[in-house]
Amino acid sequence: MVTDKMNSAFMEPNGAPAQPELLVSAVLHLMSHYTANNHQETQSCVKLASVIERHLKALADLPNLAPVLRATCQQLSEQWGNVVERTMPQPEKFKFFTRIVAGARSA
Repeated sequence: MVTDKMNSAFMEPNGAPAQPELLVSAVLHLMSHYTANNHQETQSCVKLASVIERHLKALADLPNLAPVLRATCQQLSEQWGNVVERTMPQPEKFKFFTRIVAGARSA
């Protein structure tokens, strides 16, 4: 399951759970880089937003985090998920159909 893989990614090398403070520090650092580089329309900004979303989701899933912080991280994770969806390049619709019609016109 993806969540299991993600949760194991937030473990210390000795198998102990990561400290929430480190995750908060990391996500704040990532957010500041996203804001600083947001003027660039690059794929790296989408990847960075996706990493921010995953960090927030990991924080929201930590059982020992204060409920208000877990709820905030959950809400922010959903908002960053929307940012990722909005920034992803949209697939070209009717690409196959357009090629068929263009091919028929040139024949």
